Amino acid sequence: MEDFNPISRINELCQERRWSLYQLAKASEIPYSTLNTMINKANMPTIATLKKLCLGFGISMAEFFEPDQNFSGLTDDQIKCLSLWNRMTVRDKELVIAYMKGRLGET
Repeated sequence: MEDFNPISRINELCQERRWSLYQLAKASEIPYSTLNTMINKANMPTIATLKKLCLGFGISMAEFFEPDQNFSGLTDDQIKCLSLWNRMTVRDKELVIAYMKGRLGET
């Protein structure tokens, strides 16, 4: 984590999700102008801003700072599911959980 750059990580997460800055601003409830200035002028985000961004991305702060988490003991399919899960919006995660519960006959 020596050369960790939060701005690069934000851009990476947007690219993974195919999100524009506008979509990220909406999801994280940060004014677009604030986000745009931060990204284009490489202003480092505050902790409060990072928390909002993580909520918008649907990830934890740990996932933001350590994207390559150790998945030892998991099958390839489980790792694939977690990788996809981490790229979903909060709403998409809710829908997936509802779908899985429906498939299993749970309410």
